[in-house]
Amino acid sequence: MNLSLTFRFRSEILSQLHFTPISPIKHPLKKQELHFSTNHKGSKPINRKLTVTAKKASIEGVSEELNSIASYNLDFAYSRRKVRAAFIEVHQQLDHCLFKNAPEGIRTEEWYERNSRGLEIFCKSWLPRPGVPIKASVCFCHGYGDTCTFFFEGIARRIASSGYGVYAMDYPGFGLSEGLHGYIPNFDDLVDDVIEHYRRIKERPELRELPRFILGQSMGGAVSIKVHLKEPNNWDGMILVAPMCKIADDVMPSDAVMKVLTLLSKVMPKAKLFPNQDLAELAFREPSKRKLAVYNVICYDDNPRLKTGMELLRTTKEIESQVQKVSAPLLVIHGGDDKVTDPLVSRFLYESASSKDKTLKIYEGGYHCILEGEPDERIFAVHDDIVSWLNSRCSTK
Repeated sequence: MNLSLTFRFRSEILSQLHFTPISPIKHPLKKQELHFSTNHKGSKPINRKLTVTAKKASIEGVSEELNSIASYNLDFAYSRRKVRAAFIEVHQQLDHCLFKNAPEGIRTEEWYERNSRGLEIFCKSWLPRPGVPIKASVCFCHGYGDTCTFFFEGIARRIASSGYGVYAMDYPGFGLSEGLHGYIPNFDDLVDDVIEHYRRIKERPELRELPRFILGQSMGGAVSIKVHLKEPNNWDGMILVAPMCKIADDVMPSDAVMKVLTLLSKVMPKAKLFPNQDLAELAFREPSKRKLAVYNVICYDDNPRLKTGMELLRTTKEIESQVQKVSAPLLVIHGGDDKVTDPLVSRFLYESASSKDKTLKIYEGGYHCILEGEPDERIFAVHDDIVSWLNSRCSTK
């Protein structure tokens, strides 16, 4: 998820445009304003302002010392790693079914590896209990702003308990990996980083002859699609959860807005100037689970950086024009009441993909965070549907 994170667009005026990470947290914020003028569809120039916010978190129920640690500047990886280390025990005690009911005996490993671009990448794996053979590898791509070390911990354990080797990484600039927090200077480089890491995973002797699947949530769905398009014959299946793969025509930014964004992204690419909206109520259906998202202390929930926003927009346009090239066995999952990414976009993907083996599951009343933000029984049902789909493809292989 974070938390995954995705976004929607409003084209009326720039102040209504938002690339919104699913940051289900409402922090006290320090506001700044940037004023400018723009024309919209031939109208007279109108003065507009962008409200820019800087996060200063205050988390209820934890010590003053932990709150002090949580307020660190998270721009760089060493700070994010220190914050995460301080909150590991807190996470394990959270009142959420993914933590309370986590299967026992799962073998986990965390490590860092330096990739070909010289960036230190955080990696993690979850394997079945000793003695349980691995059926296949499942490689996870997290959402915008998120990390693989929070809610996905519980999701991965449940999948691993069914006999799968689950592998994850934090993208450069996110979670515990090196890079400026929340900054995507080139989406294709990020995709190449994912391909490089999971190629190493799939080449491990114990996995080399097994089926391999890629699982992407929200923006991770876009990453997964791009990975598949770059290496279409290297995956035995793809699972996309509320994927970010198309922008509806009626909410595309106007040409005037795009010109402003393009110019600003070239002048100040790292600036956090895309207007932001708190999507907690839209992302999490269950109020009690929505409140726990604040404990994902290393997620990026500030205003999106200009270049990042432009890269996300460019990527969705590319994917939209190439969805017919998606050919791998495909499972698309979406909440029927998702207001963050449109379920109709998943239907568009399902209908357009050339995959001969494809399944679309829309969960009535479900919100964006379908894997972690629903009532317990719905969360477990979605997880069971994923495992069932994997089992049937593995038995075929």
